[in-house]
Amino acid sequence: MIEIKKIVPNLLLAVLLLFSCKETENNSNNELYFPPIGPDEWETISPASLNWKTEELDDLFEVLEEGNTRGFIILKDGKIVIEKYFGNRLIGSQSFDKNSSWYWASAGKILTATLVGIAQEEELLSILDPSSKYLGDAWTSLNPDQEKKITIWHQLTMTSGLDESVNGSDDYSPEKLLFKAEPGTRWAYHNAPYTILDQVIEKASGKSFDSYFDSKIASKIGMRGSWQRIGVNNVYFSDTRSAARFGLLVLADGKWKGESIIDDKDFLNQMTTTSQTINESYGYLWWLNGKRSYMIPSLQIILPGPILPNAPEDMISGLGKDGQFVCVVPSKNLVLIRFGMDADNSLVSFQFLDLIWEKINNITGN
Repeated sequence: MIEIKKIVPNLLLAVLLLFSCKETENNSNNELYFPPIGPDEWETISPASLNWKTEELDDLFEVLEEGNTRGFIILKDGKIVIEKYFGNRLIGSQSFDKNSSWYWASAGKILTATLVGIAQEEELLSILDPSSKYLGDAWTSLNPDQEKKITIWHQLTMTSGLDESVNGSDDYSPEKLLFKAEPGTRWAYHNAPYTILDQVIEKASGKSFDSYFDSKIASKIGMRGSWQRIGVNNVYFSDTRSAARFGLLVLADGKWKGESIIDDKDFLNQMTTTSQTINESYGYLWWLNGKRSYMIPSLQIILPGPILPNAPEDMISGLGKDGQFVCVVPSKNLVLIRFGMDADNSLVSFQFLDLIWEKINNITGN
């Protein structure tokens, strides 16, 4: 028989550990500042107060300006440490400031991924559902058996098996969605299967994509932006601070001032960690740093090492054309936003972002 006197101390220890964990979690949440919704207010903290090397800031600003940057923000613990705009050089006499709107390009994929998670949390869909459950039959040119194998999960992970090499690969018309490989066996950066997730969300929620996004994310954290159709693509536009708000939401594990915007921690973890074994540096439409290997758009080769050697290993990012960057670094409580025009003539500006982090490391002393 087990002695009661042995059980009680163990039980007390377990209770103490539970409260200790909760206190640690609450303290972590309390470390973050959240700007108010509505008023154009945002607390700042000076680089000098963080013991950052302020004499190195000009080198960072020079890289940003030469790289055609328009808006740049770094948050520390939710507060603005650096906020810089470069509009006059880039667009003549017209200024670019904290109220100016800019396109997210493919960095907006992380907004859609998060919205899918919210829809799943509300039991409107499951990411393991066949996409045809929401898109109907013949949404591709595949035969019925092939088509039913494609799930929402495959769309989120860029493993649909649809051919990205067709002319007009952004077009999600059935005649452009052709069989290339079995779903889950091949990773390829392909906009069309991603873009049609909008229709999946609309069918599951019974609302327009825009209104569902606004009601579940944008209005709750104070984002000021809109989705706009550019050709076949659905592109999000917002000011730089709105992007920082979204980065802060993800940094806070889906909470905003204690309110759960997305409470499904399993989905959040899956979204921001390696989603499949082919491209280790890709989650659910998020790019992941610090992995053993990575793939890049348009190439079917696996490259060794992390995507960004100078960036923190745990950084997760939404990355878009022309260097639209939404980066979150949990280990340092940092959010980095860069909006602007093309910096280096690449489809995704990995090298430019890595150079930015090289300069940031000089500032922070890392």
